[in-house]
Amino acid sequence: MPSYVSSTETRPMPNIENLKKQAKLYLRWHRDRYYPVAARIRTVLPRFCHLSDHDVLAHSLRLSDAQELVARKNGFESWEALRTGVQTMNAKQAEALSRSTLLAAEPQLFVADIATSCEFYMRKLGFAVAFTYGEPPFYGQVFRDGARLNLRCLSKSAIDPQLRDKEQLLSASITLDDAKPLFLEFQAAGAEFHQTLKLEPWGARTFIVRDPDGNLILFAGRSD
Repeated sequence: MPSYVSSTETRPMPNIENLKKQAKLYLRWHRDRYYPVAARIRTVLPRFCHLSDHDVLAHSLRLSDAQELVARKNGFESWEALRTGVQTMNAKQAEALSRSTLLAAEPQLFVADIATSCEFYMRKLGFAVAFTYGEPPFYGQVFRDGARLNLRCLSKSAIDPQLRDKEQLLSASITLDDAKPLFLEFQAAGAEFHQTLKLEPWGARTFIVRDPDGNLILFAGRSD
């Protein structure tokens, strides 16, 4: 019997050829220094868990590592266990489990200046810069813990500012365990709020930060 990390009865399981292609794709992404794949490698492969995104991409990654990444993502301890598991599944099971898994979502914010936005998210909100592209930069990403925000340079606002404020049109929503300590941290750092800390009718405690370009970022956590 194959060795499992967790039950695969309800997990997506593509055929073995697709799995091989996935492994080669991860390998190519790593070779091309595609930053979003670094977080996936660090999360899934234990030996990379202590490394930063930069260090993950600087570290060597073999085909066997990429295959192990695919195996663990699908609930198996190793590539060989995955191969055995796929081979023992009947055709009906394989077809039913062939759909893709959604791993993460990364909101894209439109900003006038990447460097200014990165400075704001670092200084005011405690984020770090994952990467920037271009000279001058036209694209970038900032992150804090599990939250990642993509920044896209745009010369003019993509949303009417008055409509955004009136209808409270959010650019991103970030969930956390407790919103109050983070609100106090941002307040001390001098962040601008569109909405200060409040208790919502459905029980969550929320606040909304406005970035230099007017993007509204909701932070929501549990109440006491």
